[in-house]
Amino acid sequence: MAAPITAVSWEKIVHRLCAKETTTSTAPRERNVSVLVESLQDWYSAVDMALPSVLRHPHDREILRLAVPAFGALVAEPLFLLADTAIVGHLGTAPLGGLGVAGQVLGTLVNVCVFLAYGTTAAVARQVGAGHVREAVRQGIDGIWLAVGIGLVLIAVGWPLSPWIIDAFGASAEVAPQAETFLRVSLFGIPGMLVVLAGTGVLRGLQDTKTPLRVAIGMFGLNLALNALFVLVLGWGIAGSAWGTVIAQTAGGGVYIATVLRGARRHGAPLRPDARGLRASATAGVNLLIRTLSLRVVLIAGTVVATHMGDAEIAAYQVGFQVWTLLAFALDAIAIAGQAITGRQLGGADVAGARAATQRMVQWGIACGVLFALVVLAVRPWLPALFTQDPAVRHLLLSTLIVIALLQPIAGVVFVLDGVLIGAGDMRYLAIAGVLTMAAFLPAAALVHLRGGGLVALWVAIGVWMAARFAALGLRARSDAWLVTGAVRR
Repeated sequence: MAAPITAVSWEKIVHRLCAKETTTSTAPRERNVSVLVESLQDWYSAVDMALPSVLRHPHDREILRLAVPAFGALVAEPLFLLADTAIVGHLGTAPLGGLGVAGQVLGTLVNVCVFLAYGTTAAVARQVGAGHVREAVRQGIDGIWLAVGIGLVLIAVGWPLSPWIIDAFGASAEVAPQAETFLRVSLFGIPGMLVVLAGTGVLRGLQDTKTPLRVAIGMFGLNLALNALFVLVLGWGIAGSAWGTVIAQTAGGGVYIATVLRGARRHGAPLRPDARGLRASATAGVNLLIRTLSLRVVLIAGTVVATHMGDAEIAAYQVGFQVWTLLAFALDAIAIAGQAITGRQLGGADVAGARAATQRMVQWGIACGVLFALVVLAVRPWLPALFTQDPAVRHLLLSTLIVIALLQPIAGVVFVLDGVLIGAGDMRYLAIAGVLTMAAFLPAAALVHLRGGGLVALWVAIGVWMAARFAALGLRARSDAWLVTGAVRR
């Protein structure tokens, strides 16, 4: 229980503020300043005692320090696409459609390669917890080398396959050339973007989420300015938008490389790639890749089922999914804090601290989930009008937003535990859990499709998937199997 604000506490404050000076009018002004400072200190102490103990947990400051900047950095890639969309929209329908198709391809590539950030965060944080900062930086350098290698392979493979990739989406004759142009140019920015992911993982592992936020803001500003210049001023068309993004992503990658190089010089870490470190990063990456692909299969399957329901259903599903994604970014920010904190504490062999931090972050996840649910329910009557004027789509949204709101407390726990287990390096279990929970969703989605269920039923199927993830991750977190200590998880 929090200590109450006693009458004595407030009387001390009032007495100090109202006490008359016993000195003459020529007394130094510093006395007044001292009285004010002491009064403010008493006021802060009184308010601090008034706060419930739930708001003054030892881990709260660290969680917020890591999670708040992480949220800003998380929205960097969606902001890139949003800026591109706003500017390319001035070119006409075909270029905008081409951006939509190519954006899906690029977004999938980035999401699949997110293991570069997550795996690097866990590995670096463990080394930091063990007091091996030099090895932590070395681990980060290996992650960046891996990112560069994957990026170059994607350019080599993606360039000749671009026409077939675009055709697979069924783009029209007008949209396909625009999409192919944007995709081929944007491929040159993939190495830079993957370096950004790996560099972000390095700094998160070093318990720094502010620098990634600054870099993300800089990249977004540069991208917006270059797109406006190349498209609206120089008239380069959709290729100009792609080149603006390529330059911004490459510049962001360069900033991370420079930052890591400074750390390497400071701590004497070698710059050449280490074969053992690359193998460790690749192994963790494979398991995280399986986990991520299982998530993507669920999301794609949901879109396919909604598409077969009709135009109004897919439109309402898309809006609902964007609401879900926005809330997921906020919950993922806590998960990123979980990655950094858990990795550091297990690296330092602090099992009790890792459990305590996990329990606290789960509480944060539940609290944020409940808050988001209440917010969604509160704005539900007005939210559909912001996205559509179609009465059918609005009606569907009013129903599905209820399900989305009810799922938020479960999502809060799921996202947090996912981040904690990533930070613990429990990648193999996450891969297995991802496949099993995907297997729980697909029959439910198929049943919705075969029985002609509506959009609410589809979101209930997503709820089945989230419940399966809740069970799988919750059971693992309650065990001791993930609490492996040491600078390297073996």
